Amino acid sequence: MRMMESWMSRLWPEWSGTLRRRSGGWNNSTYFVEGSAGRAVLRIYETHRDRDKIEFEHEVLKRLAELSLPFQVPQPIPARNGATVAETEDDPSKLACLFRYIEGDSPAEEESGYEASFGEAAGLLSAALAGVRPSLSPAYRPYYELRAAYPLCTDEALRELCFDPPEPFRHLAAELGALYEACGDIFGRLAELERLPHQLVHGDLNASNLLLRQADRRQVAALLDFEFCTWDLRAMEPAVVLSGLVGHPEEEAAAQAFWRGFSGVVRLSREEMEAVPLLMQLRKVDVFLHFVSRFWEGTDEAPVLREQVRMLAADLGRLSSSSRRMMRGGE
Repeated sequence: MRMMESWMSRLWPEWSGTLRRRSGGWNNSTYFVEGSAGRAVLRIYETHRDRDKIEFEHEVLKRLAELSLPFQVPQPIPARNGATVAETEDDPSKLACLFRYIEGDSPAEEESGYEASFGEAAGLLSAALAGVRPSLSPAYRPYYELRAAYPLCTDEALRELCFDPPEPFRHLAAELGALYEACGDIFGRLAELERLPHQLVHGDLNASNLLLRQADRRQVAALLDFEFCTWDLRAMEPAVVLSGLVGHPEEEAAAQAFWRGFSGVVRLSREEMEAVPLLMQLRKVDVFLHFVSRFWEGTDEAPVLREQVRMLAADLGRLSSSSRRMMRGGE
């Protein structure tokens, strides 16, 4: 840790201080910085080493910071050389950024009461992103371009994994079979999605990517982690949130509260509303292919994929019966 603190003090001298690692997170390593200039957040990207992706994210954040939004978004801090992206000392191919600290608390796992505010914030963000036209091109593909986004996940490779799984996954044959069936269903319906309205979307809104106000935990203080922001279906934004509510103890009430907040700002077309259940399933399939790819690439060990297979198969089992009920608040 001292080597990292020394490296940070050279790049961001006014923000140098002690580092404390934040637990959790699948895609990046995060550290809280306590220094003379105050508090900041150091983020080290683990999922990719592509500077263009991060610079696009930072341009979007800069544009959003120019608007009068009632919640905060991350703001990158330039290093001594003026850049907002830096190479780490131990591995120059690994990239890091420093962000201003935002006051607020992450929701507890089964906490509720903030969903209406979350919906309104998501709607306001969607409306704001609809008007953002970055000079840089987004690096991530739309959700419905699954085959291009996950080239390792061919039909043959997925069939072998799901129906002749290696030893670490043999006891999950039923779950893998259900996920394979969901993949086939989604692959057969992707073309019908392309005609729906497109715009910039955050693409990964969920409880782990927001902060609540400390004085009122019913209100959203900030929306975080714009790494996967890209040009996609407008309806994908609420679909991602709703898919994350599947299995929540107050699933239906939470979803309807979110819809009330979101639809008070953004009114989806009838076609978009009808597509939302399919987009919720698409989100689950995308997460499955994401973690399968990480396993095959050697990024994750078998226990990570096992956990995801169990959770995603359970969510898909509940999704068909709950998605329509969850959407009542947006009709």
